[in-house]
Amino acid sequence: MDAELRCNNGQCRKPLGGTDASQACVTTCSHVFCVPCADNAFGISLLCPLCQTSLTANNDIVLVELNPTEDYNCRSLILARWQSVLAGQRPDVIADVCQRALSFWNYQMTQELSYQEMMRRAQENRHRQLEEQMKTTI
Repeated sequence: MDAELRCNNGQCRKPLGGTDASQACVTTCSHVFCVPCADNAFGISLLCPLCQTSLTANNDIVLVELNPTEDYNCRSLILARWQSVLAGQRPDVIADVCQRALSFWNYQMTQELSYQEMMRRAQENRHRQLEEQMKTTI
């Protein structure tokens, strides 16, 4: 299974980056939501529904394209009609931006592994309970 981002809304957990969810909303508190969940949550309040961080500053919630086309990738890395955000920056600035992006990805994957482990334990506990129930029934 390829690693993939999932909507951080516990009731949704929709895989992000596929054809159905090529865009997502990323917050400065390192959470990611599918667009419908973000619209629902942030339409009510500009607080992160998971950690209650205030997201009132510009760019605290950003809509990102998770499946950029090759053309998009090329245009965002070179000077084209609009100048890229990273074009002309010092290598240490570019490295810092990349490090932050990788840290976000790592955080999301760690959270996903923790969630999967929690679900595994819950299933094991349920399995044990059913085995005990079966033993007492027989």
